[in-house]
Amino acid sequence: MKTVTIRDFRTRPRAVQEALSRKEDAVLTANGKPVAIMVPVTAETFDSAIDLLRRMRAIQALGEIRRQAAENGTDKLTMAEIDDIIDETRKERRARARRTGRA
Repeated sequence: MKTVTIRDFRTRPRAVQEALSRKEDAVLTANGKPVAIMVPVTAETFDSAIDLLRRMRAIQALGEIRRQAAENGTDKLTMAEIDDIIDETRKERRARARRTGRA
């Protein structure tokens, strides 16, 4: 995978475009740290590339949710415990709605 610095991207955009047109993926870096991944697309592949990007973000979000659940112990809850938490939360919301006149 090709590495492209922000400076190169700014000063030599044509070289970056040519690399992408040869189907090379590129990592965009700033101060030696990755900030973006550039992948070549065409008009025909654009929609599927966007779809894949959205799926990747969803997978990343799910991974973060799982990490947080493991960190705070909620990954070990049983369905009965989850149902109890949901019921309690709903009761609290209904009570709050009644107090504020939103019921």
